[in-house]
Amino acid sequence: MEEGHNTPYSVHPGGDKLYKDLKQNFWWPRMKIEVAEFVARCLNCQKVKAERCKPKGLVQPLEVPTWKWDSISMDFVGGLPLTTSGKDKIWVIVDRLTKTARFIPMNETWSMDKLAKAYIKHVVKYHGVPRDIVSDRDSRFLSQFWRELQAAMGTTLKLSTAFHPTTDGQTERTIQTLEDMLRACVLDLQGSWDEHLDLIEFSYNNSYHASIKMAPYEALYGQKCRSPLCWGDMVDQVVLGPQYLQDTMEKIKLIQARMKAAQDRQKSYADLGRKPAEFEVGEKVLLKVSPTKGVMRFGKKGKLSPRFIGPYEILEKVGRVAYRLALPTELSKVHDVFHISQLKKYVRDEAHILNPEVIELDETLTYEERPVKILDTKTRETRRKAIRMVKVLWSNHLAENATWETEDDMRKRYPELFSQ
Repeated sequence: MEEGHNTPYSVHPGGDKLYKDLKQNFWWPRMKIEVAEFVARCLNCQKVKAERCKPKGLVQPLEVPTWKWDSISMDFVGGLPLTTSGKDKIWVIVDRLTKTARFIPMNETWSMDKLAKAYIKHVVKYHGVPRDIVSDRDSRFLSQFWRELQAAMGTTLKLSTAFHPTTDGQTERTIQTLEDMLRACVLDLQGSWDEHLDLIEFSYNNSYHASIKMAPYEALYGQKCRSPLCWGDMVDQVVLGPQYLQDTMEKIKLIQARMKAAQDRQKSYADLGRKPAEFEVGEKVLLKVSPTKGVMRFGKKGKLSPRFIGPYEILEKVGRVAYRLALPTELSKVHDVFHISQLKKYVRDEAHILNPEVIELDETLTYEERPVKILDTKTRETRRKAIRMVKVLWSNHLAENATWETEDDMRKRYPELFSQ
C-alpha cells in the first residue's frame, strides 16, 4: 500500500483509485477496508486534499432584538473611487430589528478618534447607545480604543470567529444592495458617488424589506414615509397617549414574529446543504487555511500551499458551533476560536512525525497586505546620492501605521500605485 500510494510513480491517489490499482495484482481479506483506512491516515492527504462533503455545522441564527436600535451590525465598503471631498469608503451600520441603515462616507485614513465621532454623530445622536454590536474582526473593531469606547458606553461587542465573516450576513447583504444602488446612481445621475449617498440611504430605508414585510422607515417610525410616489396615500391622523404606546408595542411584536419566521425559513434552507457535526474536548483537528482570492492566512500564500495545518488540540467548546484550539506560539496573535466549518477531523497514525510548522505571520492575519495609496513623499540625502521615499498606506491598516518605502522599490513591485 505504501508503494502504491506514496512514491514518485503514484502520488497520493484516493482510496478507491488505490484499491482498483492494487487489486489487479494483489488480494487479501478486508483489502478494500484496509486500503481506505490507510489512505485516511495519510497526513499529507489530510492536509492537502479538499473535503468532498457538506459544510459542517448547522446555521445558528442570532437572537431577535427586543427593541429598535438595541442591536446593530456594521461593516465597511472599500475600494471606491476617491471623491472631490476626499471620501473613498462607506461605513454601513444596520439596525438588526427594523433593518434601518445608515451610510456614512469616510476615508480609509480616518483615525479611530474620527470614526468614534462619526459613530456618535450618525448613530448615538439619533438612536441612543445600542446594547450590542455584531461585526467581523476588522482591525478597527479590534483596536483598544474601540473596545474601551464601547465598554464605557455599556455596549457588548459580538465579533465573528476567526475567518468566518458570514456571522454578519445581514450587513453583507445590505452592502450588496448599496453597491448596486451606487452603480445605478453613478450611471443615471453622473457625478461623485457621495453626492447621491443621502438619497440612496433614503431610498433603501423607504423600500420594502422581505424579512419584516414592510419598509425599514415604517418599522422604525410606525408609519409610511411621505414621498412623491405615495404622497396621496398618506392619511393625517393623530394617535396620542396609551393608544400610541399600544400600537408601537404591537408593531414591534409583529416585526419580531416576521423576523423570526424569516430566520427559520433561511435556516431550514441553509441546513439542507450542511451536516451536523461535533468534536470533543481533547480531540485533535486540522485547521483550514485554504487560500482564497486576495486572502492570505497565517502567511500561507499561493495555490500550492496546504489546505489545512495542524493538528491542534481542542481546549473547549465555545457556543454551539465554535471551538477554542491550542495554537502554537507562532500563532499567538491569531484569535484561537474557530467555527466548526474551519475544522477537519485528524486521523491519527503512529507513523506520523508531527514537526512544528514554521509559519510566518502576516500582521493583518486575514488579508494580504497591499498598498492603498501614497500619502506623502520626501528625499533622503546620502553621501553619494539622493533617494526618493514615499509614505505608503497599506490595506487593513490605519494612517498612523503607514510606512516609508523607497520609490524605486515600490515602482517595481506595485507600478499601478503610481498611475492613480
